[in-house]
Amino acid sequence: MSVLRLPLDVHEPRVRLVLERVFGAAFAVRRAVQRDARARVDAFWAARCERAAAGPEAVRGRLGLSRSGLEHAAYRHLDGAPHLRRYLTKALAMHLADGVWQATVRHLFPDVTGRRHGRPRPGGWWEFAAIPGRARSHTRARKWETFRLVGSLAGHCATFGHGGRLWQPRRMPAVTATAAGVPVRSWWDHDGPFAIVCTGLGGGDLVIPVRLPQGPGRWPVLEHYLADPDRWHKIDLVRHRDPGSPGGWRYEAHLMVLGPGYTSPAVTQRRQAAARLERRGGVDVNVSNLTIVSVPTSMDGGLAASRVARTGDHDTALAAERLRQRRRNRALDRSRRAANPGQYRLSPRQQRRADRRRAAGLPPVQVTVPGGPRVANTAGIPVRAYRHDIASNTYRRLRGRAAADGAARTKAGHTRARITAAALVAVHGASLVVEDADIRVWARRWGRGIHAFTPGMLLTALRRETTAVTAHTGRGPGLVRAGTRHTAWTQHCLCSQRVPKGLADRRHCCPSCGLAGDRDLVAALIGAHTVLTDPAQPATARVDWDAARATLARYRVETINVGLQGALTESTGTHHPDPHHTGGRSRRPQPTTSQHGRWRGARRTFGTSPRQPRMSPTTTPVARTTPERRDAQPELLNKPGITTGLRYRP
Repeated sequence: MSVLRLPLDVHEPRVRLVLERVFGAAFAVRRAVQRDARARVDAFWAARCERAAAGPEAVRGRLGLSRSGLEHAAYRHLDGAPHLRRYLTKALAMHLADGVWQATVRHLFPDVTGRRHGRPRPGGWWEFAAIPGRARSHTRARKWETFRLVGSLAGHCATFGHGGRLWQPRRMPAVTATAAGVPVRSWWDHDGPFAIVCTGLGGGDLVIPVRLPQGPGRWPVLEHYLADPDRWHKIDLVRHRDPGSPGGWRYEAHLMVLGPGYTSPAVTQRRQAAARLERRGGVDVNVSNLTIVSVPTSMDGGLAASRVARTGDHDTALAAERLRQRRRNRALDRSRRAANPGQYRLSPRQQRRADRRRAAGLPPVQVTVPGGPRVANTAGIPVRAYRHDIASNTYRRLRGRAAADGAARTKAGHTRARITAAALVAVHGASLVVEDADIRVWARRWGRGIHAFTPGMLLTALRRETTAVTAHTGRGPGLVRAGTRHTAWTQHCLCSQRVPKGLADRRHCCPSCGLAGDRDLVAALIGAHTVLTDPAQPATARVDWDAARATLARYRVETINVGLQGALTESTGTHHPDPHHTGGRSRRPQPTTSQHGRWRGARRTFGTSPRQPRMSPTTTPVARTTPERRDAQPELLNKPGITTGLRYRP
């Protein structure tokens, strides 16, 4: 199945008001069912003796801890609140209870690894983003549905099409049921513009106009999803926080279609060409860069190397975003303190002023924004939870803007990762091996570096792209993980000799064969010769040293050194800044620069090993080069037998 996102036009105040109340009623029922599920789960775990005697299934049946039990609980809540029946149906309540049951199942029953999710808890209003709809019946014609997409692509284009193009107004007009331009009484016969119809509500049908995505390349996508109404399966209503939209929310209808998603002909051709590449590659990933080196599986072709690294522009944009976030956090804190002055103590300066005025017999000054800590008990726990504070309109607007900006950054990051992964697979093929490293461990040590480069996001995009490429041929594991215990890429040379290196050593120099180059490039080159007995088990990975030595003999040490010596180095260890001589805050680490024609080594952030040369001593440095941003000598990697892919910004 695939999903098409259809923006909804809710500029009309009545439509927006009814839609907001539908979400409010759905949230109230869902929260009540979540409380019931939590109470029943607690009772289930407390009945130890009964579970041992009668069995867990009998206890769950007695407590009503099942899908049908939660559905009937939702029905009772809806019957107990008649005012909600105007904006909610029992079908919607049933689907909301099914969603709560799915979260409860993940807690009651462990997965294949033996892990359980936490207990179901009542969610917050701002996290409630979707109302699931009822799936369409493909065996019975005109069966009642909760949310339904009505209209046709031809009717929408006939209404808003001009000169063969789609021109939709800024505010979509109200949609009425028509067939061949004549008003009808049933929405089943409507063939005009698209609209989402919510039926079964106490106040009548809710009709929301749909705005089709328009722009270059959109029309083939719309034809793929909307040309055949028999493929439409389900509609979910989704909302996103957007301060620029009326009411502070942006609404979408997620149309689930039976069948695969749309793939453009250009993407299909690119993936077919990548599937025909007879290459195998190794991927070396760390906090600051991702390096891929691939070798041909046959005698034709040469080595190919590509690197994705943090750029100066990316760091500048990230620093600017952090500055905006700090300013926004200060504004949020001021707004919270001003709206809840009784929950904060006075700052030391404000307390001294109050003491002076009290000693002088002056009346106290009303402090509107106290600057002290939160009022807490002896254990340091706030007396009142933050969720019970009064939130001003400015506070809500700032929070909404922060959420919208965060969602936009995440979407842009996914798009950049997808484009980068597609370009890398087009150069190196889909047979790639990466070390089996836990990025969560990296996050505990390099939190800011992980946030800046997001290696996990890039690896996920690379795995999806390789899977899509291998689907064209039906063979090949795609991107597989290799265990580091039996391979140790960074601790070996291509000649199979062990060359120990610390985390601060960013250069590889083999005393046996003379191979020298960037540590990451050499590790990726060794990873290209890694084979797995079982691709699903990283522990079965071993390095094929015979193939590695054959590659070394074929391309020769001199040719490989020429391609590897131009790579720059930069440590990725933990930074320990030196304290300032005045006892103040530590100095910020200075970026690597060039002064008076002399190169200063990359900032070392771990260890005390001697300074490593950034370039070969026999080469002439280029004045415009910066570490980990671009190649110092790009012409060196264009020698015969060595080719490089493009350098991409994360």
